[in-house]
Amino acid sequence: MISGKPLHSPQLDTVIMVESFIKEHSGEYKKRALWENLPKKMMYQTYSVIIAYLLDSGKIAADKEGKICWIYNPQLIKRLLDNSDLKIR
Repeated sequence: MISGKPLHSPQLDTVIMVESFIKEHSGEYKKRALWENLPKKMMYQTYSVIIAYLLDSGKIAADKEGKICWIYNPQLIKRLLDNSDLKIR
């Protein structure tokens, strides 16, 4: 890493593969176990970059046990925003 940035960015197909696996297995695995069970092997550093991106973008979260859960739901967000009875503070 140079000044906090990774030297290599993950390829899009790799990010999509991790996203898909997390969606399928939401809440089943902690971070390391998730990496060990991915369908395609990758370096842990690359995997960590992907997990950091997904956390920062609000697509995943970790529960109190550290299990990774998929939380991104654009249809729900749209439905809530379209509901005139709710207001954003």
